[in-house]
Amino acid sequence: MVTGKITVINRTGIHLRLANKIVNAASQFEAAVMLEKDGLEVNAKSMLGVAMLGAEQGAELTLNIEGSDEREALDTLIGLFETNFGSEVI
Repeated sequence: MVTGKITVINRTGIHLRLANKIVNAASQFEAAVMLEKDGLEVNAKSMLGVAMLGAEQGAELTLNIEGSDEREALDTLIGLFETNFGSEVI
């Protein structure tokens, strides 16, 4: 199992379009990908789960990933957040 910490830098937080990007990225991997905020852990492959987090700008999230491709999944998802989902707007 690998774990990573990420901070939401997008000024509008994780809205549905960004939640969809997270789900699409997580779904590329066989590993179980869980996303946690303030003790609430959800499946990052679930649109409803990711949206339920209500992650606003500045929210700190934890990725908990377990499976054969866990390292690649962690690197991909951290990269998604670090690049603000490929957006110039922060």
